Amino acid sequence: MSRSRYFTVREAEAVLPDVEKAIRAALELKRFYVEAENVLHEEASRIQMSGGAMVNSARLAAEKSRRDTCASQLRTAIERIHSYGCEVKDLDIGLIDFRTVYRGQEVYLCWKLGEQGITWWHGLEDGFRGRKPIDEDFLANHSA
Repeated sequence: MSRSRYFTVREAEAVLPDVEKAIRAALELKRFYVEAENVLHEEASRIQMSGGAMVNSARLAAEKSRRDTCASQLRTAIERIHSYGCEVKDLDIGLIDFRTVYRGQEVYLCWKLGEQGITWWHGLEDGFRGRKPIDEDFLANHSA
């Protein structure tokens, strides 16, 4: 994982289009991975229920290959997001944090897929539930 860097709101918003594109790709890859994993679990259950009869080895191999390929591509997609200097906090909802400094303390600029821009921040330990709106005081007293 690339080391996080510090951002101003302006700098974070400048990379946001690329980050959004990458998180959308990662979410799609995760969906494909989960689909393949579900097929494999269903097949394993079916095989167990039938005592191992009627195993379609080619289908299982194809699903395992699809799952493994998706897992590898997903890791690469997450590494790409991290390469921008931000942090993936929740892949399921597309939650991304960008480190910044506010009044001498390290905090996060917080963005979630679907939001129009970066309009929230929170302390390092506060998490998503502790988000506060970015106001004029924050803008005047934060730095990269």
